[in-house]
Amino acid sequence: MRNGYRLTFWLFLAPVLMWLFLLIVLPHIDLLLMSFRGESDLGDPVWTLQNYKNFFTEPIYWRTFVRTALYAIITTLCTFVLALPVSFYIAKLARPRTRGFLTVLLLLPFWVSELVRVYGWMILLRESGVFNYFLLKTGLIDQPVEMLYNDVTMIMGLVYTSMLFMVVPLISVMESLDDSLIEAAYDLEASKFAILSTIIIPHCKPGITSGAIVVFMLALGNYLTPNLMGARTRSGSPSRSTTSSLPASTGTRAPPLVSCS
Repeated sequence: MRNGYRLTFWLFLAPVLMWLFLLIVLPHIDLLLMSFRGESDLGDPVWTLQNYKNFFTEPIYWRTFVRTALYAIITTLCTFVLALPVSFYIAKLARPRTRGFLTVLLLLPFWVSELVRVYGWMILLRESGVFNYFLLKTGLIDQPVEMLYNDVTMIMGLVYTSMLFMVVPLISVMESLDDSLIEAAYDLEASKFAILSTIIIPHCKPGITSGAIVVFMLALGNYLTPNLMGARTRSGSPSRSTTSSLPASTGTRAPPLVSCS
């Protein structure tokens, strides 16, 4: 019986391990090896540390790294601030019949690809978009305003694409929070901030930790959203190769990393 259980366990676990190895572990190993590869003066492939030397000696790479990490941290904090009240309302204030409906509403935007969601925001915020149309019709502005290609819009797009990954773990932990603790705090005339900081947030630490890790990693490696919503070339058109970490307006060019064959 025990041998049959082990065999079943490994049969179910094998596809997961294979998926992790082929799509995560193996590509990262190849990237690690690639970082040590370069070309000699004759064009022959060699092992070198020149890529790491360029990274540590060229300021543009450090600025890129710091800006990327900073935007990921800001995105994580903004996502948490927005997701906390939404999660609390769904888990504690909404009626049981409407909780599932509200959860489905949160899931609906993620049934389409990230590219479609980002283009939806671009249609709303561009100079000829929906927001500018209504502002012009109501007379609030005299000419269209470009709302895209700035840091605020880029962070808004990153928060929108990462929102679900913070809301779901927060809802899970809030459902296990005893309502009597909050009621007792109100009976003792505790302020809402005190209830939030001493009861709700400490209880939600596991969900906050897991959600923050996922959101931070997604924002750190996101290329599509910053490139479409936050990058603009010096000529005024959206950049094709600029990420959130390095706006094209810097006007600085770094030496390329050593190419690998």
